[in-house]
Amino acid sequence: MKQSAQILLLSIVFVFCYVSNLFSQEKLSKDIIFKGNHIIYKGKKIVLGPNAFFIDGQLTDAEVSKYKYVYNSVNEASKHLSNGTETNPMVLYIAPWVYWIDNPDDPEIRLPKSEGKPPIGLEIQCEWLKFQGLTDDPQNVVLASNRGQTIGAKGNFTMLDIKGDGTSAENLTFGNYCNIDLVYPLNPKLNRAKRSSAIVQGQLAFSNGDKVFARNVRFVSRLNLAPFWGSKRTLFDHCHFESTDDALNGTAVYLNCDFEFYSSKPFYKTSGTGAVFLNCDIKSFTRDQQYFVKESGSVTTIDTQFTGKNVNYLGWRDIPNTEARCYQFNTSLNNKPIILSSDIPNITVDMSEKEILNAYRFEYNNEVVYNTYNLLRGNDNWDPMRIKSKVENAEKDTGRNYSSIPTLLTILPSQKKLETGKDSLQLEAIIYRFGNYELKGEKINWKIAPEYQSLVKLKVNSEGKCTLIPTNEENETKEVIIVASTASGLEGARVLSIAPSFIAPPNFKELPKINKTSDGKLQLNYALDMLYEDQSQIQWYRCRDNQGSHPIEISVSRLNKPLKTYELSTADIGYFIMASISPKHLRCEAGAPKTIIFNSAISKTDIKQSSKVLVPNLENMSAKYQPEILPGFWTLDSFAPADTSEHNWTGDNSKDPWYYGSGENGAANDIGFIQATKGARMRYTPVGDSFGNIKMSFTAIPAKTAGQGFSSARSQYMDIGIKMNNKEMSGYALRIIRTTKYSDAVDFVLMKYENGNPTVISNPVTTSCFRPNCIINIEIKNNKLIVHAENPLDYFAGNYPSDVVKKVDLEATISPNQFGGISFQHTGTIGSGATSIKDLKIEWQ
Repeated sequence: MKQSAQILLLSIVFVFCYVSNLFSQEKLSKDIIFKGNHIIYKGKKIVLGPNAFFIDGQLTDAEVSKYKYVYNSVNEASKHLSNGTETNPMVLYIAPWVYWIDNPDDPEIRLPKSEGKPPIGLEIQCEWLKFQGLTDDPQNVVLASNRGQTIGAKGNFTMLDIKGDGTSAENLTFGNYCNIDLVYPLNPKLNRAKRSSAIVQGQLAFSNGDKVFARNVRFVSRLNLAPFWGSKRTLFDHCHFESTDDALNGTAVYLNCDFEFYSSKPFYKTSGTGAVFLNCDIKSFTRDQQYFVKESGSVTTIDTQFTGKNVNYLGWRDIPNTEARCYQFNTSLNNKPIILSSDIPNITVDMSEKEILNAYRFEYNNEVVYNTYNLLRGNDNWDPMRIKSKVENAEKDTGRNYSSIPTLLTILPSQKKLETGKDSLQLEAIIYRFGNYELKGEKINWKIAPEYQSLVKLKVNSEGKCTLIPTNEENETKEVIIVASTASGLEGARVLSIAPSFIAPPNFKELPKINKTSDGKLQLNYALDMLYEDQSQIQWYRCRDNQGSHPIEISVSRLNKPLKTYELSTADIGYFIMASISPKHLRCEAGAPKTIIFNSAISKTDIKQSSKVLVPNLENMSAKYQPEILPGFWTLDSFAPADTSEHNWTGDNSKDPWYYGSGENGAANDIGFIQATKGARMRYTPVGDSFGNIKMSFTAIPAKTAGQGFSSARSQYMDIGIKMNNKEMSGYALRIIRTTKYSDAVDFVLMKYENGNPTVISNPVTTSCFRPNCIINIEIKNNKLIVHAENPLDYFAGNYPSDVVKKVDLEATISPNQFGGISFQHTGTIGSGATSIKDLKIEWQ
């Protein structure tokens, strides 16, 4: 009796679970009827087979094991794929559910298979593979991961790497939920909170294929979205995108799509014929300026509407190339017509009333036709929107060309300098249809603006070519812009430097001599046989003897201004000072250098400036690789600290680690000392044996403008050392580091160095102030290390959480030492991740 009761109870439980499962499936998949060897979706029978799989995450392992071609995970189905064809693709019919491509509960850190590659969630090799969501709402079918750079992965985690032509997707979501919450309305039990609020690189899908197509698909992540990165001809139709920077596919056509931009540069760059937006809606959450590309590339906008509460400017790129050309028609911001990059001449081609517009859009039978056939047809007539017949009918009825209109004109060779009387150059205009298909036979019009016509003679040849002969009779080298265009309105430009005829470098009328002045300087005197302004290149060295042995460069000419005066300091005592001069003016290249050494070693009585204050003249300070640690010298090298070793990199000392000049992005309009190699380090060792209190101050200008400071949170930081023994690397430092806590703020934290090993000695402070121009003061006073940092600009600091401060005030109790060195160590990437240093001042007591 007892056994019967147990059996009855188990039967009831089984029936209850079965009914509950049916109810759950009915709720999520009410349009799907599963029949074992086929499914019925919205009344249509779909027979399963080698090229038609059914995937339903609600099915148990036991259930799917009973049926061929039925799976409960995308990962398992991917193991059994067969190559499809264009007419018979390999289709994955996917029922509503959340399909984790990478296990979110696995604590293991995802690593790349090989150095330099990102970690991949799932690799698929299949021709003509289609992901078909069995739903009308793409939010109901989700392919998910939630890992990113430094958060669950070492490297830019990428959910899918799909190799093969003809990849397509419809009615589903590709999502990386590392930095955004997964909300699944059909079954809230499948919701999942983001891993981190810090925005890191979380990528969706790579593709190496051609003819890639997505319809009614959501692509959601934040940094480095990667919707089929690497694909060739690609069309997104009625798709949704959410991203920050470096995100979108730069070779795609976006048709009837909507976007949410959470930062100012959604493309790192576009390639070839670039990216096209047709009838798209773009909602920008950026403040002030919204751009498209960070580096370079072509972008076209047609019937595209921007909205943004805090946006006041639309541009293609923050500092566009003079040669760049981007195209637009009927583009608006907050319902007002706008020209992108309106303050930059010629970069924007407004296609209104130009035939080039027909390449993207035309009207036929009172209907707007977005000309995806012209854009995507290639050489095989690919027509994913099935408008070929409509385009051909329009051509037949109007007698106009709508199907082979080019969209890109480039001019070769790239930028070059020409000398009058010596050089000539043949330029060639090359025309491409979208997708980088070269088109021959277009008539090219070449043009030089009137203001340049005295500088160069243009001879038009056949087949889109012209010959340039420089005719610059002025003294200065001038930039000349050559424009090529077609009758349709397609444009390209090339910038050339046209120099006058160069002459031999001038001879010395008076040979160089070095004289000492009464105010503690050395004066280089010489006279050149010329009528032009002196632009000689001068370098100053410290040498061990009057024969010039072991010269170390300490100061140099820059910006065509000869550095004839050298101010002596206590660092020069005991050294012989040598100058090297290469005679030059604006009509010649620099001549052979001539060196001169001051006739005696520098003594203490020669010094007039204070030894307690150093304000280095960064404009003239040497940036050469200089590894020796000597009193009074700057030591410049590249170094990979031990606490970054997990990222497997080394310092590159094959070239100079620093340079003086303009930076990129936020540092583009300033001049300072900037890292030229990853791991750039700069140290100064003062003359003396014992030092007390020290103050140093400088202005930091990060290329990053969003407050994140560095390119990623992969142990990328800048340490500013104070009271350092630079040989042993012992002392104290302020560390500025990007962490995984925020994508628009950094941490300031105090460090102690012992024999090169840093340890934290304070609580970190998270701040929004590390943007151009961040003023930083560091002081050691008795047994206190004190830091204050602030930015005179607000940068919307009020919008940050309360734990992100606008001003930094840090203090730590230390054990005093007698060292006097200072240092800078930057472990981040260079270029757009570098930081410019200027206004440096050091005071010793």
